[in-house]
Amino acid sequence: MNAIAYVRVSTSEQGRSGLGLAAQREAIKAFAQSEGMIVEQWHEEVETGKGSDALDRRPTLAKALSEARKRGLPVLVSKLDRLSRDVHFISGLMVQQVEFIVTELGRQADPFVLHLYAALAEKERQLISSRTKAGLKAAKKKGIALGTAGRKASSEQLLRAGAASTARADEFAKTLRPHVRTAMADAGNSYTHAAVLLNLAEQATAEGKAWDRRSVAAVVRRLTALKLWP
Repeated sequence: MNAIAYVRVSTSEQGRSGLGLAAQREAIKAFAQSEGMIVEQWHEEVETGKGSDALDRRPTLAKALSEARKRGLPVLVSKLDRLSRDVHFISGLMVQQVEFIVTELGRQADPFVLHLYAALAEKERQLISSRTKAGLKAAKKKGIALGTAGRKASSEQLLRAGAASTARADEFAKTLRPHVRTAMADAGNSYTHAAVLLNLAEQATAEGKAWDRRSVAAVVRRLTALKLWP
């Protein structure tokens, strides 16, 4: 059976790093191989998935849908949120007469199940937003500076400042892995918001300073290079 694959990240930074896109590709390739499927086309997009009208802002997804409908092929995505976390958007896709296969849910997940997962994903997004706002409010009360103003050192310099060698920097990143993973999950994979949560947890960087989005991204890149992420 042939199929069309769709991968998406929501920010230009994620698109430039290629990390999120690569992980989705690997998940889809593994699923296709296990199911005896051949991916004929890959459609890649860097665009937010928010809003029930997101399809209007995602021409690549629209193209994938058109191609799949014309050729009678299913569309493979690694996770449902790569389509959207908006239940109305998912509902709209279900009437496109195109079969969607979410690799993490399996081939047998019917439209009703996808609607349920979409509703849960939408609720999760709302909870993430609430936690982030609460974290930002708490950070301001503690006097923690937000953003990257005044921090001119590169992310790699921040890591090297607390390590005498690459090996020591790698070991330091390994100790941070559970903390960064939790913060990234709670922040909806936002480096900026993850930095806020790490600061609230009073978890210091290699230099012993407050976190910003660059220092979080640096740890993620190092752990990825070590094949320890996510």
